Amino acid sequence: MSAGDPFERFAGVPGTGFVGRAVDAAVRVPSSVIRAHVDQLRRRNPEATPAQLLAILDSELLAVVQTTGGAVGGTAAIPAVGTAVAATLTAADVAAFFAAAAAYTLAVADVHGIEVDDVGRRRTLLLASLLGEDGPRAIESAGLSPTAWARVGLAAMPSTTIQRVNKVLAGRFVKKHLLKRSSLLLGRLVPFGVGAAIGVVGGRALGKGVVAQARAAFGEPPAQFPPRLRVVEGTSADAAPRLEAVADRPDLLGGADLLGGADRGESGPGASEL
Repeated sequence: MSAGDPFERFAGVPGTGFVGRAVDAAVRVPSSVIRAHVDQLRRRNPEATPAQLLAILDSELLAVVQTTGGAVGGTAAIPAVGTAVAATLTAADVAAFFAAAAAYTLAVADVHGIEVDDVGRRRTLLLASLLGEDGPRAIESAGLSPTAWARVGLAAMPSTTIQRVNKVLAGRFVKKHLLKRSSLLLGRLVPFGVGAAIGVVGGRALGKGVVAQARAAFGEPPAQFPPRLRVVEGTSADAAPRLEAVADRPDLLGGADLLGGADRGESGPGASEL
């Protein structure tokens, strides 16, 4: 696990190491890639408002997670393959889902004019979105207002607060998805021909949860695209960050296949733990 990983204290729970590494890998997509993808969508849809662009991002995410979910569920339903091989594929599928969810939430932040480079802040955004309906409750239990918390909190909370919030979010995630072995990891491994259907439906449900929580985290979209502001860490862990303007770079405006191009790999990080 990487430094500052909020899952480290749950190392004794099976699957935690995999989840920690998958989350850590997912939140390290370069900001330039996020920015390029949003710019590409704006060029393809020059009349689109921020709200309309967010709807396009929603559709991208749901298409990705629905496709990967069905593929793994279908594998579990093939007698010659079965759940043993599908479990390994599910590890890659979960890692791909995390990567797509992270890219999506950071793109939503970009549409709202916020660029987040700090890994800890990205973890906060991703984990709160992955928790679905439990996300706002976890945010509130960490002492923050759950209403449009990301729009204000990501740009105002010092690093010490971010670390505290991430510990709360990680604890909720472990309880919901690892201690109970929920559908996020195992629910798509149903044999006898119904795995694919569960995979598609489950993947879409998970994607819709991420969409709903990311939207709630940032509140209503702006009427116009705001200037991009980068969150810059404070001079100490207890100091609030500051915002600085992000200059558009012409060499990054070629676009990027952000959500659809996630590399699932062969087995995902630490897949053998599942």
